[in-house]
Amino acid sequence: MLSYQHGFHAGNFADVHKHMILALILEALNLKDKPWSYLETHGGCALYDLADDKAQKTGEYLAGIGKLWNKQEMPDAIRPYIAQVQVVNQDKELRFYPGSPSIASMLARASDRLAVMELHPAEYQQVKQHFRGLAQVAVHHRDGYEGVLSMMPPKPNRGLVFIDPSYEVKTEYKQVAKFAQQLLARWSNGSIAIWYPILKAGQHQDMINNIVASGVRRVFQSEFYVQDSGSQRMSGSGMLLINPPWQLDQKIATVMPWLYHMLAQPEADEPQERWLVPE
Repeated sequence: MLSYQHGFHAGNFADVHKHMILALILEALNLKDKPWSYLETHGGCALYDLADDKAQKTGEYLAGIGKLWNKQEMPDAIRPYIAQVQVVNQDKELRFYPGSPSIASMLARASDRLAVMELHPAEYQQVKQHFRGLAQVAVHHRDGYEGVLSMMPPKPNRGLVFIDPSYEVKTEYKQVAKFAQQLLARWSNGSIAIWYPILKAGQHQDMINNIVASGVRRVFQSEFYVQDSGSQRMSGSGMLLINPPWQLDQKIATVMPWLYHMLAQPEADEPQERWLVPE
């Protein structure tokens, strides 16, 4: 359960997809002066070195952020995400990749608050060290579901819960669906972002069906494919957004055709964005 380390996959196509959407959500929250809370169940490392052994062994970032790096022409809606990657690479060479806690902290204002859960001992130490001295970020070595749920409702009372597990344990799909319902029962006005892998087995679909059948309102889905759906490897990346900010769906739609052109193989299905449950 604690074997997964995201360093092997940092900056890949799925990171691009989910972190682009994460940046858009936080940018939307920043449109109002009121502070927000950001809570994450599986923080991983805050910053990944793309020159280390893990990233170099797989080279997955080369087919993700590596293809977008230093591109001049791009949709406006992906620029908030690209800007955060640029912040950690000041010499214009792609060497580092910011994880979701880092992206959130860079977009946070002084009045915003962040709580990051990480159970893997080594990754907890890294994310703890990264945020040392930054009072607005609390890092917790504990189970992400239990930890975040214990903080509901958070203060400030608007914001986002980001759920990004590895799904190594297959029961996690059911756990995420149940967790989302528990969150909303305690924090009905919060936003929830759930990442999931698109695999041939299709286990993510039961998770989505359980959430939709629960009576939750305002559920939006974005799926991004880079390989043929019959592939034995992860063919795509999914984001399920519950109670997303106003017009976020429109902003995502402006990015996905360009992202498909940049990262997907010719046989991949085209991206899909749709409201599974409206207002």
